[in-house]
Amino acid sequence: MTKLMSAEQVAGTVESGMTVGIGGWGSRRKPMALVRALLRSPATDLTIVSYGGPDVGMLCAARKVRKVVAPFVTLDSIPLEPHFRRARQAGEIEFVEYDEGMFMFGLLAGAHRLPFLPTRAGLGSDVLRVNPGLRTVRSPYADGEELVAVPALTMDVALVHLNRADARGNAQYLGPDPYFDDLYAKAARRCYVSCERVVENLLKEGPVQSLLINRSTVAGVVEAPGGAGFTACEPDYGRDEALQRRYVETPWEEFDEQQG
Repeated sequence: MTKLMSAEQVAGTVESGMTVGIGGWGSRRKPMALVRALLRSPATDLTIVSYGGPDVGMLCAARKVRKVVAPFVTLDSIPLEPHFRRARQAGEIEFVEYDEGMFMFGLLAGAHRLPFLPTRAGLGSDVLRVNPGLRTVRSPYADGEELVAVPALTMDVALVHLNRADARGNAQYLGPDPYFDDLYAKAARRCYVSCERVVENLLKEGPVQSLLINRSTVAGVVEAPGGAGFTACEPDYGRDEALQRRYVETPWEEFDEQQG
């Protein structure tokens, strides 16, 4: 059964008020073709869950976002994402900031349908102060260690970008890091995968260990060559530093119009 869709069809499934998880990391392998389609959709008041990069910044600039849950929002080679920073400083969005490890445990809990997972990450830091809703639990075993209870990060929709996929929804990464995209797929009610190329046989593209996302967690596949740009999608292409710099230095409305 084919699950091929267009980016616009994927964006059309996102309704106002939904929680949207976006895979990738910073300015690396972000599903930018899907994000741009979401920018053109009528959906607003979104909660974005992301190891944030320009995906978060663009959606904030377009006034699509009510809340961001993230450990950071960065462009990697440019440390601070400017549009997210402006929205945050202006008080336009709510921001839930977790430690990177806590965020991962939140994704793991969501992926395994658990209400929370315990971790040492965050103990002794200001994470608990700035997130007063977080709770701690004590180990039921002899040591009775106190741990942070990280709530599950669950999503209505997850958007991820992989190097290759087949029409059924199996997807493969060929770069150096999976960036937790498989956890987004499992923690969301629906996951949509964009890819550089749809192929018939993924085993001819790379080793079996590079098969990251199983078709059982995927609702749709979008073939989008260059669909992570300007972020990196190694080994297919690196980050377009010149375009990323233009994104930072150009007023959002002008940049958005240039990108069409």
